[in-house]
Amino acid sequence: MREIGRLVQQSRTGGKLKKIKDFYVPSNFNFVIEAVKSVAGFDEEKNTYKTPSLALKLGHSLKKIADILECEAQMAESDNEEFLNNLNRTRGLFDKKWDVCVSSRALQTLKEVKWNTPQLLPFTEDVKNMHMHLEKCREECQKNLKNNPHKKTWTKLAIVTLAEVILFNRRREGEVSKMPLGAFTLRDSSDVHSDVALGLTELEQKLCQHFQRIEIRGKRNRKVPILLTPDMLSSMEALVAHRRTCGVPDDNPYFFARAEAESHLRGSDAIRQMAKECGAKHPETLSSTKLRKQVSTLSTVLNLKDNEMDTLANFLGHDIRVHRQYYRLPEGTLELAKVSKVLIALEQGRLSDYKGMSLDEIQIDPSEQVLEAVDSDLSETEVGLDSSFCSSASSSSKKRQPVETGGDSKRGTSKKRSWSPGEIRAVEKTLNCFIESGKVPGKSECNACIKASQRR
Repeated sequence: MREIGRLVQQSRTGGKLKKIKDFYVPSNFNFVIEAVKSVAGFDEEKNTYKTPSLALKLGHSLKKIADILECEAQMAESDNEEFLNNLNRTRGLFDKKWDVCVSSRALQTLKEVKWNTPQLLPFTEDVKNMHMHLEKCREECQKNLKNNPHKKTWTKLAIVTLAEVILFNRRREGEVSKMPLGAFTLRDSSDVHSDVALGLTELEQKLCQHFQRIEIRGKRNRKVPILLTPDMLSSMEALVAHRRTCGVPDDNPYFFARAEAESHLRGSDAIRQMAKECGAKHPETLSSTKLRKQVSTLSTVLNLKDNEMDTLANFLGHDIRVHRQYYRLPEGTLELAKVSKVLIALEQGRLSDYKGMSLDEIQIDPSEQVLEAVDSDLSETEVGLDSSFCSSASSSSKKRQPVETGGDSKRGTSKKRSWSPGEIRAVEKTLNCFIESGKVPGKSECNACIKASQRR
């Protein structure tokens, strides 16, 4: 509504568009486009929008308003045939020209902005400081509410508890903010079934006794759980006990209600307030969305199994496909830490050394330099034969050890030794011409050298 209001206000400066119905006259279509571009901050030189999302939202809103106006015109007693005709013609212009004139550049601007935007995740130290600050505030607020039940002390404890539940469970702020009172008062506090407990470790059984669990409605009506610590539980019980005394209406269905109102507290405001109060170095990263992404992203370093990943995604209220697609290590980190290993190995001509290894197993020093440049016309096959010759020559001895080819064997673990005098003489005799010319011997020459060393 506010976005459309800004559009109408801006369009009035042009003189043609005075009211919303004027937007649906076909001859005014170009003026509508100019008004939208002006409100969204379109730069003619750079061909970009200052607020590209606003341009996209205005397009959707104008189409919805067209549907509303059509319904009103059809239900009116007077004849609105001309207006309906103009409305349908304007819709045709929207369908054919809006993408070209507005949407395409707005979407492109959005993509370009995201390319180099840093993906900030909450820092562990800031999260720790916020937890400690909430614990301190909770104890103080509980004492104040007990000694002086008032709507201010009740609201303060509700804000602290709301922020604490969101932070601990990494829940969406809207889900916790809209939690109904009945979800807490009618919670299932029974013990874990004895047969189920047999499949849990001793630690897991203690955790089941330590926490209480409630279920609320999540995104797309998905049932999502909330775990409550004993401290959270005591705060929430105090809030329930003093609701009526502190002026919360009985017909307010929300647990985190506003005193003397029928609405609820906003979780985003609670998180933002606590983030500033705790003295975090980067309070802007302490939002419910970024906190959820932190636990999802950092969980990838734990190398969880599929069933464990499913459990975590279900707790966070994610579809597992969405979880795997969006909540992982940032692409910049993956490219710097993982893919760069392959690029360095290619640069140093050592990619074959890491055959059969995963990206995590590759250990390479980026500062290591190649000692001697290889001729540009040297093929990969010749390089492989050269390395094969060196390994064969160095491994020939009185007691020849068979080479292990198992997948679990690691490179570089074999014991090295010096060449025998016979091996040195064989190389000097059979490959001396290649040594003097600086060329790489072929396969037949290498085999001849190996046979000569075995006869000695």
